[in-house]
Amino acid sequence: MALLVRPASRLAMGLFTLGSLALGGGDRPSQSILRGHLVIHDPSVARVGQHYVAFWTGDEHVGDGAPRIKTSRDGRTWTDAGTLQGDRPRWIAQHLDTYPPNLWAPHVFERQGTYYLYYSASLFGKNTSAIGLAVNRHFDPRNPGANWEDKGLVVASREGDNFNAIDAARLDTPDGRAWLAFGSFWDGIKMRELDPVSGKLKSSNPTLYSLASRGGGPIEAPSLLRRGGYYYLFTSFDKCCSGLFSTYRIMVGRSKSVTGPYVDKRGTPLLAGGGTELQAMKGRFIGPGGQEVYRDGDRDMLAYHYYDGDDAGVPKLQVSTIRWSADGWPSLDPLPNGGE
Repeated sequence: MALLVRPASRLAMGLFTLGSLALGGGDRPSQSILRGHLVIHDPSVARVGQHYVAFWTGDEHVGDGAPRIKTSRDGRTWTDAGTLQGDRPRWIAQHLDTYPPNLWAPHVFERQGTYYLYYSASLFGKNTSAIGLAVNRHFDPRNPGANWEDKGLVVASREGDNFNAIDAARLDTPDGRAWLAFGSFWDGIKMRELDPVSGKLKSSNPTLYSLASRGGGPIEAPSLLRRGGYYYLFTSFDKCCSGLFSTYRIMVGRSKSVTGPYVDKRGTPLLAGGGTELQAMKGRFIGPGGQEVYRDGDRDMLAYHYYDGDDAGVPKLQVSTIRWSADGWPSLDPLPNGGE
């Protein structure tokens, strides 16, 4: 879930060719030290040629609340690059009976040179929500807000549904099929099959798959990665969007099938509240979450936001290489300077 009404309040693309920039204890590298304009919430970062582009939750005071953008030439130093250009999509107000202050949790996915941007429209604490889609067939990383064509509604939820249609994450599988995970609170993380070309729901498969649940408790921000015969589902547990009082933490489970069942390292089903913790609060890194996994060549990476305990809880960007154990379970590099 994303709520960013002021700067204090996910790609199947590769990212970050740079190595880690500090040590986390002994000779083990730590997560990278990033610089520049790092304020961000729910990052989704793509490398396009020699450019890096990060999309993130909009701010109601900037660009009508459209998803915001940052760019970098080296993946380490970031600058603001405005918002997605264009008018507010009219269909949102028709579905919600109002227009929300901002659009949340964008997720960028590239397929055969076309970029798909999924975004969430909702009101905080409600499941009258919708996931929309914008498409860009002429994406220019030097002008990343331009050339987006809104394609309207992908999936929606209303009061009385047992799910919340926000926090989209797409994954295409080797059999040529495409999938969209989403969800926040309620009955947890759900999935629908997509048409891989249009990026919209596949009408011939109306199944709503259930991937993970905490029985109404806080779970959201799904992200998917396929590796070594498994599908990994990353989520955020606990409290988001509360600055220094946030308790977000990053969790993971895996399955042999993209539609589940997913289990954690102990074998507990994610549908029964299971999840293996990857990262929780430490030092100034409060409430890490809103994560998205991505590939960088032969490396798996993860981008997320945290609330900076040394800067009044402002949300900021952080990235980590994902390390893999012999039995196929992920871990993250240590935080820079031990989290201090």
